[in-house]
Amino acid sequence: MSAVYTTLAIDIGGTNIRLGLLEADSLRPSYIRSFKINEFSGLAEVIELFLNAAPPHQIKHAAIDVATPVTQDTIKLTNHSWTFSIQEIRERFGFERLKVINDFTAMALSIPLLEPNELKQVGGGVADPDGAIALLGAGTGLGVSGLIRSAAGWYPLSGEGGHVTLGARNARELAIFAAFWEKYGHMSAERLLSGTGLEEFYQVICRLDGKTPELLQPADISGRAIAQTCPACMETMTLFCEWFGIVAANLTLSLGATGGVYIGGGIVPNLGDYFIHSGFRAAFETKGRFKGFMQQVPVYIVEAENPALRGAAAALHHRFDKIGITCTV
Repeated sequence: MSAVYTTLAIDIGGTNIRLGLLEADSLRPSYIRSFKINEFSGLAEVIELFLNAAPPHQIKHAAIDVATPVTQDTIKLTNHSWTFSIQEIRERFGFERLKVINDFTAMALSIPLLEPNELKQVGGGVADPDGAIALLGAGTGLGVSGLIRSAAGWYPLSGEGGHVTLGARNARELAIFAAFWEKYGHMSAERLLSGTGLEEFYQVICRLDGKTPELLQPADISGRAIAQTCPACMETMTLFCEWFGIVAANLTLSLGATGGVYIGGGIVPNLGDYFIHSGFRAAFETKGRFKGFMQQVPVYIVEAENPALRGAAAALHHRFDKIGITCTV
């Protein structure tokens, strides 16, 4: 007998949208499709296209994670022009229950569901099974979250830690950061630790060195850095990895994350050994009197496929009712 899907999970990033169908009581989508956001006028159009082509389904429950704060019915993406109403989406598709949460809250909820073979450790010791967990990941933007243990199990933290302020460590960084201060009035972590950040940093570095930047995509920049064929790309990626370590360390100290640091997103997991052998870990551990503490904290790269979809589906559990926004009949 073929499966009947009852739950729809949707992961909306700044560039891609992924949709997955789940059977009743399952937290792992078995029918998944991905689309480019720029090719559609809005969320409803994508859902309709997806469901029309999907296997037999009777969708009662749906969960959406989205790369923006979730505080009211009208949702507007931080790094895209899409806007939608939670209530209107629920009514249009007849969902009995629709849950909307932040994308990195969904990532956080996926962490306890991951298998050991879906993770790659980058230094550190053994995680405290009851310790707080830190999570961050760079893609179109920089997502940040965390998990704390409660009597009922793991509970996610919702935040916008990608917008914390970066401070230059030396004269070279001061010159680079000055270009961002002039343009934006603020140098946030996301201005470097994201796809658009890589592009802008590369361009600024080229101009500081008196060179005309090429129109490179993030994958081009990282690829040339790995191949050591472009000095500006190499400097960009060196800064990226080191600052990723600094921001991850700051989050670790703030949360007391002895349960480990987990890195997701679309950039770091695709860097492979380059990231592992970069200055990330040294920058992560350089915390003065707390160096010994930081050396013990394990860091894991999340290599699982579509973890946010699994986390979004997990958010439908009633113990997470106070997270995000839940819309019912």
